[in-house]
Amino acid sequence: MKNVPFSRSIIAAVLSTVVMSGVAFAEETVATKAENAVDKVGNSIDNSMKKVDNYMDDSSITAKVKSALLNEKSIRSTDIKVKTTGGVVTLSGFVSSKEQSSQADGVAKLVEGVQSVKNELKVQKGKNDTVGEYVGDSAITSEVKAKMLADKAVPSRHITVQTSNGVVKLSGTVEKEVQSEQAEKIAKLVDGVKSVENDLVVKAAK
Repeated sequence: MKNVPFSRSIIAAVLSTVVMSGVAFAEETVATKAENAVDKVGNSIDNSMKKVDNYMDDSSITAKVKSALLNEKSIRSTDIKVKTTGGVVTLSGFVSSKEQSSQADGVAKLVEGVQSVKNELKVQKGKNDTVGEYVGDSAITSEVKAKMLADKAVPSRHITVQTSNGVVKLSGTVEKEVQSEQAEKIAKLVDGVKSVENDLVVKAAK
C-alpha cells in the first residue's frame, strides 16, 4: 500500500512531462508554420520586385538602343523596331543593305545591359517592302521621343508626343521656355514631320 502514493507520483510526473512535451511541440509547430509563412511572403515579394526590376531594365535598354541607333546617321532607324525581353534585344523592320543590318546589330550589342541581339532585320528590295514611301506616324512619334530622351536639356518624361498625318503635337509641362523651344526644334528636325503643334505649358516660377 505504501507503494501506491509513490506510483501515483511517478504517473503524475510522466503525465506532466508528456503534457509539457505536447505543449512545446505545439508551440514549435505554430512557430514553424508562422516562419514558413513569412518566408513564403518574403519570397513572393522578392520575386515580384525582380519582375519589376527586369521590366524596368528592359524598357531602359530598349530606349538606349533606339537612341544609339538614332545617333548613327548611316542607319535609317525609323524603319527599325526594337524590343527587349530579359536583356535580349530583337531588331525587326527594314534596312537598305546588309551592311546596315550588321551595323545596327553591332550598335545594339554595345549598349549597356544587352545580353544578346536577335537580328530579324530585312533588306529592303523596293518601296513595296515598307508600309509606304512616307514615314509612318508611329515611327515619327518614336523618333521624336528617342531624340528628346537623348537631349538632356529637355524633360522628355513630362512631354507627350502624338503624331497624326505627319503633324506632331507636343503637350505636357516644362520648367523653362527654352525647353519648350528645344523640344519643338527637335520635333521639326525629324524626318517625315510636316509641322509641329507646340502645346507645352511652362510652369510658373514659385
